[in-house]
Amino acid sequence: MAVPPAASTAVAADGTKVTSPAAHVDTPAGILAPAPEDGHRQELAGSHMVPPANALLAQAAAPVTITQDLRPPSVVLDGLFEDIARAHIYADAKTAVDAIPDEAPEDLLAQYRAAKVRPDFVLKDFVSQHFTMPERKTVTYQRSPNENVRDYIMGMWDVLQRPPDTQVQYSSQLPLPYTYVVPGGRFSELYYWDSYFTMIGLYEDGKIDLMRDMVRDMASMIDRYGHIPNGSRTYYLSRSQAPFFSLMVDLLAMHDGQIAYTTFLPELQAEYDYWMDGADSVAPGGAYRHVVRLPDGTVMNRHWDDRDTPRDESYPEDLATAASQSARKPEEVYRDLRAGSETGWDFTSRWLADGHTLSTIHTTELLTVELNCLIPHLAQTLSHAYALKGDKEAAARYARIAEERVAAMQRILWDERRAAYIDYDWKKGESTSILSGATAMPLFLQMATPEQAKAVAETIRKNLLKVGGLVATERTNSGQQWDAPNGWAPLQWMAVKGLNQYGYDELASDIAARWMGRVIGTYEKSGVLLEKYDVSNPYISPKGGKGGGEYPMQIGFGWTNGTLLGLMDRYPQNTRVVLDHNPAADLPDRPVAHALPPMNAYGVQSDKDTIDHYNLPAVALTPRPVAPTPALPQVSSVGESAPTPPSSAPPVQPPASATPAPAASAPAEAAPKPAAAPVAADTSSGAPAQTMAQPSATAPAAPAADHAAGAENVVAPATSTVVPATPAPLPPAGASAVPPGSAVPAAQPKAQQDEATPTLPPHITDVPKDNSAASQPAAH
Repeated sequence: MAVPPAASTAVAADGTKVTSPAAHVDTPAGILAPAPEDGHRQELAGSHMVPPANALLAQAAAPVTITQDLRPPSVVLDGLFEDIARAHIYADAKTAVDAIPDEAPEDLLAQYRAAKVRPDFVLKDFVSQHFTMPERKTVTYQRSPNENVRDYIMGMWDVLQRPPDTQVQYSSQLPLPYTYVVPGGRFSELYYWDSYFTMIGLYEDGKIDLMRDMVRDMASMIDRYGHIPNGSRTYYLSRSQAPFFSLMVDLLAMHDGQIAYTTFLPELQAEYDYWMDGADSVAPGGAYRHVVRLPDGTVMNRHWDDRDTPRDESYPEDLATAASQSARKPEEVYRDLRAGSETGWDFTSRWLADGHTLSTIHTTELLTVELNCLIPHLAQTLSHAYALKGDKEAAARYARIAEERVAAMQRILWDERRAAYIDYDWKKGESTSILSGATAMPLFLQMATPEQAKAVAETIRKNLLKVGGLVATERTNSGQQWDAPNGWAPLQWMAVKGLNQYGYDELASDIAARWMGRVIGTYEKSGVLLEKYDVSNPYISPKGGKGGGEYPMQIGFGWTNGTLLGLMDRYPQNTRVVLDHNPAADLPDRPVAHALPPMNAYGVQSDKDTIDHYNLPAVALTPRPVAPTPALPQVSSVGESAPTPPSSAPPVQPPASATPAPAASAPAEAAPKPAAAPVAADTSSGAPAQTMAQPSATAPAAPAADHAAGAENVVAPATSTVVPATPAPLPPAGASAVPPGSAVPAAQPKAQQDEATPTLPPHITDVPKDNSAASQPAAH
């Protein structure tokens, strides 16, 4: 196996060591690999349909002698880490968890304990001496003269692309075997749900190899850790993020055909098992990890994190949030902050009990709209994949589970008063009544009834549509970034696609035009694309979003780039109008992309070349665990709860297709082990029948379920009069285009044929000097 290239070390002005690995350097032109000795330039993995296995093996993994400690830095560096956080050594707390110790943590801790008692001890000097800062892959981009926004996006793929990782001793980074794209800014690792929306742009831009590599990286993490963590860092292993993996496979199947489903079936199954862990054993009115069983027996999902300590990447902020109140135990606040991060909406008034105070966050009490649509979509995908494999029984089982889960979602999350899908507080037994862009999710995944879709379209038009697109929620002045006045790319994409699928093409086109006008108008002023945008202000700011959140505005930006490219291809007439009003973002002689119709990924057939490439040896990273950490019972974070007897605790299930890896690090108190016994299938929970063997003596103890926490206070939702439609196999909601390279059909969809030349919403591009009518710039 190849030895990684040597890294150079420099000392910054503050004395901090900075390592610049020779693997790659960000430049406006892209990521440059070091020139080999023979002078020939090497191609990055992902430049071919499937990179040769031997080439990837040389680049993908560190030598097997390196054992990665999967515990987060707050545990590995117990005491020292918290002192660094409390001292605010770094302006961004994430810097501390990405820093790399220069020696084994136990040796470093011994030195620290000895050094800190000395009268001349300075913590900042100790940190500078013993921690190496990985090269911060800062996203910088110098706009070329006359560069249009499409050229910017194409150039940013190179800037945001990362080659296969080389494992670094004592680093918190989880090494990935294939090339991938990061979001941008401070987010210098692979993130889960962000990546789906980035992949949309890769698909539209014909970068199928890179998109496929990212799906394989996701599958690699499922194989090694049993789930896809929030991001590819050890401190994210205790939680996941909104489960978009099945949608990623849909998107890949749009090009590769049905082999994508059969190839990734083991990982799809493991993903489902992770999110439904404990569903067979949790009692009515109780919860276990991500699963909630309502008093009437209905099984739903919530967000959860296996740890109840401050988030490593936001440690001082979480300490301050918990300390700002006295009504709750700090551990409850920490758990809900972590679960809020798993949603991807970190943070929003949707999760706040009083709508504005972060310390009232109660994410684990909520059944969110997105999660309870994505789980049935995952079941639908499993049904289709098992049917392709010829397993009729499993296909029928998951089809039934999907149907039951869609019906439950329609019944429980539909709020007749708000005419929208709303999060449900399972502890109170009622809707939260907070309207958000998530109401479009059932339309995006084609799970709404026609009547519900019609009501949602009108609700979006009246309450969420602003001059620059859709606001995240109708709540303002919450101080959180996922509230008004901010709009986010994923919400625009899912709303536009969802409305399209139910025939509300005019509203979808209007949202797309407003969002493109805001994003491209900002690009004309700033020369970059951003993470979020203020869509309520009539004046376009080069700074993008209104603020809120725990960090400054980030540029890049993966999901903005991806979805903007998809919308530009879907709505070329809208795009033309926007660019005519933003000439600095356009090259008039550049040919306009054609709008292409959506297609059904379930109907795309794999050709021989694709099948041959899938049959090549895959790259796998061998798990390198340390001794497993004992786990606490995975009880609900709300209210007291006693562990269930060992005989009823759900067993720990290893991923279906890989060597079991230890669970993400958890608090150090052992829970009782379950007795070996067959586990019966529970059709209401969606778990297939399995017989579990007695766990190994070295395996982590199985955590106990939360059966009793607040069960007496949970109210079953009233039965809705809406009769849910039986879901049939549906085309995925992923990309808007046919496979790159395919011929464009002569007949465009009816919505495109009848679409009149659109007009822009009244964006105003310059802030007036005063409020007089005479000083107002012309709207366009």
